[in-house]
Amino acid sequence: MSDQQVDQGKRTWLIATGCAGAVGGVATAVPFVSTFAPSERAKAAGAPVEVDISGLKPGEKLTVEWRGKPVWIVRRTPEQLEALKQHDAALADPNSDRKAYPTPEYAKNGHRSIKPEYFVAVGICSHLGCSPSDKFAAGPQPSLPDDWTGGFLCPCHGSTFDMAGRVFKNKPAPDNLEVPPHMYLADTKLLIGEDKKA
Repeated sequence: MSDQQVDQGKRTWLIATGCAGAVGGVATAVPFVSTFAPSERAKAAGAPVEVDISGLKPGEKLTVEWRGKPVWIVRRTPEQLEALKQHDAALADPNSDRKAYPTPEYAKNGHRSIKPEYFVAVGICSHLGCSPSDKFAAGPQPSLPDDWTGGFLCPCHGSTFDMAGRVFKNKPAPDNLEVPPHMYLADTKLLIGEDKKA
């Protein structure tokens, strides 16, 4: 046997064991690295949730989960935004002054949002915790007034909310829909559950 054949055999053996070691190292590293991602339990406890809203078209709603609650992201149309100005007198709390669900300062405006086009709210009625239904189409509809301009209807007890989540007067719901802490990471990327950069 020549020295070249022995060296070739050793080389093959070293490559094979090196590859096996690399595969083992990757197999060990992947679970370790994945421990840095928030667990389902952490997400339910309140870890922030990042949301890509690039595919959301005007008039559509996207629902994500944060702290075990549904959070709605609605991209309002220009008509829906214009309609928000029409019914302040019919709202129980048009300026979001009530403190049961404090509205963040950046959402204390007529559209209750950072960017007028996008509305972010917890999709739970402030009455008994039901989830309101989308009633975005304007005009007369069952269980809604004839001058309906679009919004949300809680089918359980009839509370109605406008497209900014503000509750109408004389309804069972005592408060507007909650606006969770949130911020934009980019034009089409939202972070739900945090509103201050660390």
